[in-house]
Amino acid sequence: MEVQITSENFEALKNGDLPLVLDFWATWCGPCRMVAPILSELAEKYEGKIVVGKCDVEENDELAAEFGIRNIPTILFFKGGVQVDKLVGAQSKAKFEEKIEALL
Repeated sequence: MEVQITSENFEALKNGDLPLVLDFWATWCGPCRMVAPILSELAEKYEGKIVVGKCDVEENDELAAEFGIRNIPTILFFKGGVQVDKLVGAQSKAKFEEKIEALL
């Protein structure tokens, strides 16, 4: 499941029953566009096991600032409401799967 993350829905999703994979991105970011289809595919593959969230840093700058996002894409991994891992920059599908499997 892939959802748009905003300041309004972040806390509920972070503290939800499923682990949250949060992608901080922007429309003008080339590496973000490379990562997007991989995360969409993994959102389908792990449907019902994780939530994949997309947070546009331009529209949600306060949320990006809260987590000190300086480079994008930055992907944060949450379990039980706590950030447990982080990836910065474009990564391989295998690397994302490794991090997701560690959440489950």
